[in-house]
Amino acid sequence: MTANPHPFEGILLIDKPRGPSSHDIVDRVRRKLAMRRIGHAGTLDPNATGLLIILVGKATKVSQYLMSLDKFYEGVIKLGQETDSHDSEGKITVETPVPSLNEEEILNFMNGFVGDQYQIPPMFSAKKIKGVPLYKLARKGKVVEREPRFIRISAIKLLCFDSPLITFSIHCSKGAYVRTIAHDLGQKVGCGAHLSALRRTAIDKFLLTDALPLEEFENLSSGEINRILLPVYQAIPSNVL
Repeated sequence: MTANPHPFEGILLIDKPRGPSSHDIVDRVRRKLAMRRIGHAGTLDPNATGLLIILVGKATKVSQYLMSLDKFYEGVIKLGQETDSHDSEGKITVETPVPSLNEEEILNFMNGFVGDQYQIPPMFSAKKIKGVPLYKLARKGKVVEREPRFIRISAIKLLCFDSPLITFSIHCSKGAYVRTIAHDLGQKVGCGAHLSALRRTAIDKFLLTDALPLEEFENLSSGEINRILLPVYQAIPSNVL
């Protein structure tokens, strides 16, 4: 990688496509900007799409403020199938007929998730146990004990129910696994479920509508990139400034 004599600095909003990991996106931004000092502020699963905040240059120093912000998502839950990863990337482990349900019944199940609670991280996750990511253990067929994490679900809304698919939106705190919520909803309904699709629409005040698709970003000139980079101070709470 050739050193850039005029390094970039700021916050970059990327619309992540389905497939690559968050780290893959960071690597592609590094190659585009010819810089090493680049990170992200909140992982998206490879299967998920939407807003990924990329921190460029000195902006990496403010990641602590961005990581703690609330997240907003839209997604689809598929009833009747459980998977080992709690999403559509995993292996189907259980299939159960979906009972006859109406929107009101689904909404009642969903409302039970609103509020403060503890959630056990899924085995297929990047959370580390003794320095080893859980997903590496899961791929070897190992299951280890995980400590529950405090999370908050501020709101969850039913956008559409077309059995077996539930389209929803959710506003949650950092550390919440939407995949696990989908799995747990299936347990409450009694037929199992997994997360079929997920798209992050916002992180606090940072909106997906202001983000660039990755391929569009990769086609920008240096001048255009400098114009779209948000200043670092936008990531810092007003009480810290």
